[in-house]
Amino acid sequence: MADDYVIMMQILAKKEVGDKDKAEVASKVSVQLLSTDPNASMKERIIKTSEKKGLYAAMDIAEIWLQRALAHE
Repeated sequence: MADDYVIMMQILAKKEVGDKDKAEVASKVSVQLLSTDPNASMKERIIKTSEKKGLYAAMDIAEIWLQRALAHE
């Protein structure tokens, strides 16, 4: 892989919003910063992990983590 780190996000819970046209949105999201080192075990590849309420909060922390990790290459 070209980058040393990647983000993995997983939706853990969803909720329905809206009155007439109900839509499902993520209410709980797991975020992980992972190393792409092929020689490391999966447990060693996990650098940071967090759970956030909502997709936007998860994307915010993911962007910060990834920018910082890639800046230290």
